[in-house]
Amino acid sequence: MSRIEQLISDIESYIDNCKYYPLSNVKIIVNKEQLEDMLTELRLKTPDEVKKYQKILSNKEAILADAKEQAEAIINAAQIQTEELINEHEIMQRAYAQANQLIEQATAQAQTILDNATEEANSIRYSAMQYTDDMLAKLQYIIEHSIKDNKEKYNSLLSSLENVLSIVNNNRNELSGIEEGESEGAEEASDLTDNQISPDEN
Repeated sequence: MSRIEQLISDIESYIDNCKYYPLSNVKIIVNKEQLEDMLTELRLKTPDEVKKYQKILSNKEAILADAKEQAEAIINAAQIQTEELINEHEIMQRAYAQANQLIEQATAQAQTILDNATEEANSIRYSAMQYTDDMLAKLQYIIEHSIKDNKEKYNSLLSSLENVLSIVNNNRNELSGIEEGESEGAEEASDLTDNQISPDEN
């Protein structure tokens, strides 16, 4: 298992082991620092894994070059043998027949080598691309899931703050109503006192 596969497995295991929010079976509680550390290491390791599979892809050219070299060597050997047969005048006709047969066999063998090499190189290229795409797809899922989860937490926090603000506003309004009522009551009491006649005035 490569390091990037191990990291993805660790992240998935970490998420699976996180506790759920109270009264929720969807939202989980995560350690932001720990998760960010794992994602940072994953981000650093991803280019190395991509370079690794780019190197595998570059081997395609080496495989084809080696196959071409083998094919040319076979054809050259067949041509040398053909020339040797042709130089023998007493077996001229047989030489031509054998020469043509050798060339046909060499050409067929060379084509087979080239076909196999091309098929093998294409298979390696496809496997490398598929593996890299699978790794990136897993990384994409983790990032998208993290973004969605954080958005839900942020929206929940805003909703809670708005509820608290509404309660504060209501409490202030209630206090303002009480103060106004007390002020009006004090004024009425003062008016009653002024209208009373003291004993000295009589």
